Amino acid sequence: MDYNFHWRPVFRALPDLFEAALITLEISTLSILLGIVLGMVLAISKMKGPWPLRALAIGWIEIARNTPALFQLFFFGFGLGAFGLHLSPYMIVLIGLTYNNAGYLAETFRGGINAVPETQVKAGRSLGMTATQVFTRIIAPQVLKIVYHPMTNQFVWAVLMSSLGMLVGFRELSGETQFFASKTFRIFEYFAVTALIYYVIVKIILGVSKLIAWRAFRWGN
Repeated sequence: MDYNFHWRPVFRALPDLFEAALITLEISTLSILLGIVLGMVLAISKMKGPWPLRALAIGWIEIARNTPALFQLFFFGFGLGAFGLHLSPYMIVLIGLTYNNAGYLAETFRGGINAVPETQVKAGRSLGMTATQVFTRIIAPQVLKIVYHPMTNQFVWAVLMSSLGMLVGFRELSGETQFFASKTFRIFEYFAVTALIYYVIVKIILGVSKLIAWRAFRWGN
């Protein structure tokens, strides 16, 4: 093998890569938080909303879950540009990831809500609780426990899929790696280190998630 490894340029760029990793975490966290809110709205709309909202929710979910995330990102990046709406790379990735997360989480939430026995809802109503009280005090705590691990997996998905942002000019971790790799031609070295950074990020997320689950859901064991 004639390839000569040179790691020094990568080590010099580590501060920039770590800073880009923080940007990756920032946009992934924002997209998952927005996705949780929108996903819950979509789930409830699909289950109990009036037909216009139900149709909107079904269309959103179907497109988000059955088309590539890259296509969705390109739509917000280039498709909207055809209509004169030009977004920054940051907003393109944030909106694209949020759209995708909401579609997947909507079905996750719908499954969690359906897993709560209807008899518990009827019992709450018979005790004089309002529909809001039944949802917040009976349904929501159980749904949160049911969907917690799928939500964690979706967060990991958002972190990894944020790497597609480099294709629309976003300088997150993969975009920053591509920038430095193209300047130094140390393609393997840069992306090997970046893969390790992604691995560490995901392991930290899973570790923190496991700790939170242990502290928050011990009541169900």
